[in-house]
Amino acid sequence: MILHILTKHQKFKSAESILRKILVPGNIDLPSKLFEAILYSYRLCYSSPWVFDSLFKTFAHMKKFRNATDTFCRMKDYGFYPTVESCNAYVSSLLDLNRADVALAFYREMRRCRISPNVYTLNMVMCAYCRVGKLENAVEVLEKMESMGFSPTVVSYNTLIAGHCNKDLLSSAVKLKKLMAKNGLHPSVVTFNTLIDGFCKQGKLPEANRIFSEMKAANVAPNTVTYNTLINGYGQAGNSEMGSRLFEEMSKNRVSADILTYNGLILGLCKEGKTKKAAYLVKELDSKNFVPNPSTFSALVGGECVRKNSDRAFLLYKSMVRTGYHPDEHTFKMMLSSFCNNRDFDGAVEILKEMFERNFVPDSGIVSDLCLGLRRCGKGKLVELLCREMESRLLIPQDFDMAKIICCGEENENAVGNM
Repeated sequence: MILHILTKHQKFKSAESILRKILVPGNIDLPSKLFEAILYSYRLCYSSPWVFDSLFKTFAHMKKFRNATDTFCRMKDYGFYPTVESCNAYVSSLLDLNRADVALAFYREMRRCRISPNVYTLNMVMCAYCRVGKLENAVEVLEKMESMGFSPTVVSYNTLIAGHCNKDLLSSAVKLKKLMAKNGLHPSVVTFNTLIDGFCKQGKLPEANRIFSEMKAANVAPNTVTYNTLINGYGQAGNSEMGSRLFEEMSKNRVSADILTYNGLILGLCKEGKTKKAAYLVKELDSKNFVPNPSTFSALVGGECVRKNSDRAFLLYKSMVRTGYHPDEHTFKMMLSSFCNNRDFDGAVEILKEMFERNFVPDSGIVSDLCLGLRRCGKGKLVELLCREMESRLLIPQDFDMAKIICCGEENENAVGNM
């Protein structure tokens, strides 16, 4: 009764609040029974179709997709259709859970049911097409917008620009930015940040810097994301000087720094082997109330590897684990390579075993070097054990000829024995 009254008087937020309280207990049969109860009392209360729409939207907001889908189908059976706003809520929730395929299928059903989309719907449809890699379809939606009575928004173009950047189609992304301006829309901070990120990921720092200059020329204020992206890009390239300059500019413009800012600076210093300066920045984190994260530790480990301090790198790795963080595959490969380069094969074996425990596949070249080094130290049996363990765990690297490694070792040992 209350739901009918609230929805009839368009008090949708209040109706959704009540529905959420009813649905929280998690009774499996409740959603179906709730629809039946609303349907039964629908005519008795001289209600409006909005009551079913509210139920559908509530399921969408609560990410109860099976219930939302069931409600949508049952609504159709009785000649009721949800509003485009409720459909948008459903599509948005699907995208949040990376179900772009289902979002597109639902959009096609919307069109079959003649539920007219709005610009928000179409922006999400473009986003879904981009996520499934169908950029041509996404562009087609943009081109059809005007014929459907809608004008593309900044979000429309930003969605397509992000889609093209994610596929490394940066020239097309830049063209979309120019088309955006040509059609009277001003690129936003998101537009510029997306392009800068795209160029940085490809290591095209001059191009990223050019977009950054265009951003400032257009009076679009760079934010924390802008500076972090560039600082990290220069950090990856081992250019700590440019990272420091950007950090100074960031501070001058009173743009807040965060842990990602410091990680980018630390990475740049560590790539150049400037571990003392990096350690100074780590100490500064405490005064800023920033907590080091896995990326911080990974950069520091990398710095010690650059300086060929494999033992120090291993200590940092152990400290990282004690802190509750788990190193990624890249961190392990750096340490394994460092130990092998330092001819510390016992340390390398320890790292390799740690990789096995985490199901990380080592690089073929590094494992071959390790096996060769162990053979030279007279540890052929250990090589065989490591190879067998890699095989049993299905962690044999591509192009790694295990049979050759073992056979060569046996031949060498036999040759030594026959001398």
